[in-house]
Amino acid sequence: MKRVLYCFLVILLAGMFTSCRHNIVYSEFISIPSGEWSIDSLPRFDFAIEDNKASYDIILYVRHTERYPYQNMWLFVQDNRQHSDTIEFYLADDRGRWLGDKHHGFIEMPVLYESNYHFPDTGKYCISVQQGMRDSVLRGVMDIGVEIVKGEK
Repeated sequence: MKRVLYCFLVILLAGMFTSCRHNIVYSEFISIPSGEWSIDSLPRFDFAIEDNKASYDIILYVRHTERYPYQNMWLFVQDNRQHSDTIEFYLADDRGRWLGDKHHGFIEMPVLYESNYHFPDTGKYCISVQQGMRDSVLRGVMDIGVEIVKGEK
């Protein structure tokens, strides 16, 4: 009986994961050379939106190692429509424990940048991300990612 229940749970979780993944319209990660993110480096993410009537969640990802020296991070986010934001988020709690998912020596932290966002037009878009910390070179950052997820209608 336990084995049947276990198999059912595995199939259920796999189905949930697959159903969530089909709404992703764009997902890309850009590696930061040597894990040292220069303030002059702006990872750029180019994507197309085909349905401007739908709502979207825009999620930023930071993959870092335990070499990252701070509890938080500031980012400057800009799009090709001259919209820019400054965002702050936490990578560790008050006791210094890393937040996010640990995978193969790095920690992946998703940050919800926009929720239920409506792109004004169909077509090509670009998002660039710049680190906004005081250090001109930020140690321990391995990858920056962007994921665009289409909402359910």
